[in-house]
Amino acid sequence: MSKVILTNEVSGLGSAGDVVEVKDGYARNYLLPRGFAVLWTKGGEKQVAQIKAAREARALATIEEAQALKARLQENPIKLAVKAGVGGRLFGAVKTADVAAAVAAAGLGEIDKRKVAFFAPIRAVGNYEATVKLHSDLVATLKLQVVAKK
Repeated sequence: MSKVILTNEVSGLGSAGDVVEVKDGYARNYLLPRGFAVLWTKGGEKQVAQIKAAREARALATIEEAQALKARLQENPIKLAVKAGVGGRLFGAVKTADVAAAVAAAGLGEIDKRKVAFFAPIRAVGNYEATVKLHSDLVATLKLQVVAKK
């Protein structure tokens, strides 16, 4: 088991600044190469304090913005035009990056593609729902309209 300090939020593991113990392979092959974590050291405790302080400063500044963004996202359905074949079946699937780009294109604000989650893969045209984690305890539900691109 490896002890690591998370530098980004990792779904199901923790948020930035948390010290967690994970299996060696997970740390070595996923967390460390992608920059989601650094190895824990005694000197790393200072780094933990800095990460947590920065996270709290951002959180206080953005809670009001996050609530306003949540209201805008839940009021307006997001329209996604994707390539589709016969019968409305998509070539591939809708990705979280597609949803983030559609929200930005609609002028509703910027969201992080890593914070978007689907209930099931979207592989056909139709109406769907997705969730976006805007803040530590603030989640918005998006209404997605997937239509065939002409």
